[in-house]
Amino acid sequence: MEFDFLKPLDNEILQVVKEFSSQQLGSKVVFHTAEDFPDLNKIKIAIIGVLENRGDVSQEQEVDLIHIRKELYSLFPGNWNTSIADLGDILAGNSNEDTYFALRKTVSSLIKKKIIPIVIGGSQDLTYALYRAYDNLEQMVNLVSIDNKFDFGKESEAVSASSYLTKIIIEEPNNLFNFSNIGYQTYYNSQEEIDLIDKLFFDGYRLGDISNNLSLAEPVFRDADIVSVDLTSIKSSDSGNFTSFMPNGFNGKEICALSRYAGISDKVSLFGIFNHNNSKQESVLIAQIIWYFIEGVHYRSNEYPFGSKENYIKYIIPLEEELIFYKSNKTDRWWIEIPFISSGNNKLKKSTLLPCSYDEYLGACNQEIPERWWKAQRKNIV
Repeated sequence: MEFDFLKPLDNEILQVVKEFSSQQLGSKVVFHTAEDFPDLNKIKIAIIGVLENRGDVSQEQEVDLIHIRKELYSLFPGNWNTSIADLGDILAGNSNEDTYFALRKTVSSLIKKKIIPIVIGGSQDLTYALYRAYDNLEQMVNLVSIDNKFDFGKESEAVSASSYLTKIIIEEPNNLFNFSNIGYQTYYNSQEEIDLIDKLFFDGYRLGDISNNLSLAEPVFRDADIVSVDLTSIKSSDSGNFTSFMPNGFNGKEICALSRYAGISDKVSLFGIFNHNNSKQESVLIAQIIWYFIEGVHYRSNEYPFGSKENYIKYIIPLEEELIFYKSNKTDRWWIEIPFISSGNNKLKKSTLLPCSYDEYLGACNQEIPERWWKAQRKNIV
């Protein structure tokens, strides 16, 4: 029933795909047509379009995903064995809330089936519906947003592309454990918003810091459930978006590398791309962002949940409080242990492992407590 919200793909797309060679991606994807719906038992990744952008008042055109699909399915896949389906589009409802409901139901059903949805919007307020898709899954949610803004708004303000995060934070049930922003630009965010990120023990990474060292983002994605990409985080000279001109932002290579990090993460179960301006130029980049995410999924190492400790080297750093690190023998990736504090209001109810970087381990060796470790521990206490 949940998949009744999905409109089959237009014949225009299906006809274009038929003309592709057997080596191109379009020939290796199963499509939702008027006659047939894919067998989801054989699917690992599901692509869904959402034709809703009323949450972004700057968008006057209806959402058009045809060019994105044409570009994506014309690409050649890597050496993948990942099964992919395009389930078509969720149409805009009578209200934004109707669209949120349809998207939430559809995505929740896919996640329960251990299928990774790739959602192409539409305005970024759809991230709110993606977050709500986890309500019945009985888990805390880590949300990562690649965005030049934090998207806070007033509590009384209706949810929109520029205020959806406030709705996520204040609304019950509150399943949000952590929020991380990657690529914010200070001049687009008030000091009050930047201070609020720290106050809530969330993580914010400036554009310059990530651009100078993309590997800083890898541990953040490794701990994420949802990754939401705002295309305005990419500079216009690379995205082709000159409707909302962005002189600064990630370049094409950087956003594709971040997308691949998201795909490689064993924990990421939902990937969304939003605020597309309907241009053919931007469609080319979006197709490549999706391609890199799918490649990342193919190369997952299956280290989440954390496997047998026999496959990891344990490092103990004696500081004021003993820090325990683990390094994977398989991938050389690092984790740091967040201890369980029985006297606190521990959300996770147990000790847990936080993905970290080798640089954070080196910092601990030099008596520097990693900031993310401190924030995670504080989040467990309060």
